Amino acid sequence: MKEQLIGREKERKALQEYLCSERSEFIAVYGRRRVGKTFLIKQVIDTDACFTFTGAENVSLEEQLLNFYLCLQKYYPAAQRCETWIESFNQLECYLESLPTGNKIVFIDELPWLDNVRSGFVSALELFWNGWASHRTDIKLIVCGSAASWMLDNIVNDYGGLYHRVTHQILLQPFTLAESKQYFDAYGFSYSETSVAEAYMVLGGIPYYYSLMQQGLSVAQNIDQLVIAPTGELSNEMPLLFRSLFKHSDDYVRIIEALSQKSKGLTRSELLDATKMHNNARFTQMLQELETCGFVRCFQPYDGKKRQITYQLIDPFVHFYYQMVAKNGLRSAHQWEQMQNAPQFYTWAGLAFEMLCFNHIPQLLSALGITGIKTDVYSWRTPTIAEDGAQIDMVIDRADRCVNICEMKFTRGEYDIQKAEATKIQHRIDSFARYAEPSKTLLLTMITALGVKTNMYSSVVQKQITLHDLFQ
Repeated sequence: MKEQLIGREKERKALQEYLCSERSEFIAVYGRRRVGKTFLIKQVIDTDACFTFTGAENVSLEEQLLNFYLCLQKYYPAAQRCETWIESFNQLECYLESLPTGNKIVFIDELPWLDNVRSGFVSALELFWNGWASHRTDIKLIVCGSAASWMLDNIVNDYGGLYHRVTHQILLQPFTLAESKQYFDAYGFSYSETSVAEAYMVLGGIPYYYSLMQQGLSVAQNIDQLVIAPTGELSNEMPLLFRSLFKHSDDYVRIIEALSQKSKGLTRSELLDATKMHNNARFTQMLQELETCGFVRCFQPYDGKKRQITYQLIDPFVHFYYQMVAKNGLRSAHQWEQMQNAPQFYTWAGLAFEMLCFNHIPQLLSALGITGIKTDVYSWRTPTIAEDGAQIDMVIDRADRCVNICEMKFTRGEYDIQKAEATKIQHRIDSFARYAEPSKTLLLTMITALGVKTNMYSSVVQKQITLHDLFQ
């Protein structure tokens, strides 16, 4: 079946508008590996591009320049082979000037790979844009790359020659649950919403990962085949993931490994202690880049003290790798299928479901009917010195003086609240109430896969949100 562009309505519309504008545009598209950046761009520009070029990984400057020349020659037979990027971009200018009147789309993919040591690529790109393209009205330059730190430092947030030169930027995020369901439906999978959610809880809404799944196999069978089996196509994805995104990726991995051990997150000082890294601007930059790429979220605690900002791992695939593959040594076929009813599965699933919820905050707010109200969303815990310490998975603090105390529970049936759990929940609410503003109303909100079972304890729940709501 021909590949289809699933979802991405906002990004597709934005790109189309930029390409039809009456000025030259410099558009940067970035995001994590395998999220579908190149596919989106090619689907939108289709055959309208005047020039498309893709950088090659781990090749010399000479090879990159040769590849550029050979590619340009297909469009422009008069092109000459060059020894520098400045000359190469000059050849591109000559080609574009030879074209008839109308918008001219130039797409350069895997931009970070072109920036060899002392290659002069970035300065040549600056000269091409600042000295020529930006003075015209018909050049639509689209650049793309998976190396997020490079794209952020050299293109999006550059303070050199490209400072404020990017006219538009698109950070392409993983699929939502709704887009995931749309994908599986479009390709003939008959997965229920629960099965789609379980696929998301492992693969994190990454389109390429979904594309490797086989019809006729359950989600568990696909995960075994792709991730767990030693020969699986995603069995070695983790080492490649951060290496492809960040320079000096080992430092980023140290942060991720520390966060993977603490599901509720770590403060900056706790992270520094856990990683033994230096408290400097680079550490701040790494945290910001991990947040931008969707691996980590940071949230302000209820008391609003900046020093207590907490960082939490929210990437499902990374979480699955560290909690199930690495921790439990899963490396043989059928292991994940066999664990579907094991205690380890439900421990992992509970945390993975929390991540799923944090990745669908807009859907949660919509289900609560409060999209028009200013909200702050965070996890909460009492000070470590408190004798009756308590934690709450998610708090939605609202400007209308209400606070949703959210409990997130994953089960494959209705969630059955028993006396012990009801007591724990009430303890958490009582603990929070001691720190909350007295004028605020606290609302216990249960977020479950299939709802809360009616029994003598279920009346404590004031609002329910189900997995179905998160698909909207």
